[in-house]
Amino acid sequence: IKLKICTACKLVKYCSVDCQKNHRPKHKKTCKKRAAELRDNKLFRQPDESYLGECPICYLPLSLDWRKWYYHSCCSKRICDGCGYANVLREREAGIKPRCPYCREPLPYTDEEIQKNTMKRAKANNPIALLQVGKKCYDEGNYEEAIQNFTKAAKLGDIESHYNLSVMYRLGEGVEKDKKKEMHHLEEASIGGHPIARYNLGLHEWRDGRLERAVKHFIIAAKLGMDGALDAVTKRFERGFVSKDDYEAALRGHQAALDATKSQQRDAAERDGGSLICQI
Repeated sequence: IKLKICTACKLVKYCSVDCQKNHRPKHKKTCKKRAAELRDNKLFRQPDESYLGECPICYLPLSLDWRKWYYHSCCSKRICDGCGYANVLREREAGIKPRCPYCREPLPYTDEEIQKNTMKRAKANNPIALLQVGKKCYDEGNYEEAIQNFTKAAKLGDIESHYNLSVMYRLGEGVEKDKKKEMHHLEEASIGGHPIARYNLGLHEWRDGRLERAVKHFIIAAKLGMDGALDAVTKRFERGFVSKDDYEAALRGHQAALDATKSQQRDAAERDGGSLICQI
């Protein structure tokens, strides 16, 4: 007999669904406790990097500052300004037409071309392209389609879509306000390395009086490089809610996250004119 494990707590196995239902009254309390412990272990684990990941060319972490990387609609990749700038210089020196530094496709020059590329990638179920389509629908006030695209992208693993869904469920945009769904998507985004989602979770915990959990969230967000989260840790350290060791660890982690996104190539792009990069 192939036993079925309890998917919530992973502690008990059953020979059938009927067996599981019969045991549920006795198992329910233990199951919920263990499931909460497993969830917290996952929730409070420090991510290796932010949800943006690495530039696919130089393999350095992308900055949380969206002005320092570029979304390319042709391949749905986020390319850092350093690699984009180096590509522009190389093309100018060689006298060749601008192309995407990753997939080498010709760069689009109009919004229509960009939208066409994005829709093509979205139809192929690319999560970042679906995210972009969802953002466009949201900006146009088409919340129903925004929800659909964000939900699809989130199921495919896009972390920013989880965050966007948490906002829409909180505000009731295109859906009924739902605190449970808001928190679910905030947690999923936090686990995936979204610092603003993590910071918002900390605010929820702080308002509800769970100060220790709130501080943990702020520290994790600070170590991802979020300035606002570091400010929150600093204020709570000054008020005695954060230990000296934890505060110093947050400072070191924050600086390490910022340093990891730096390179000579990126510095040159910022210094000499990243605006030369012909892409949105």
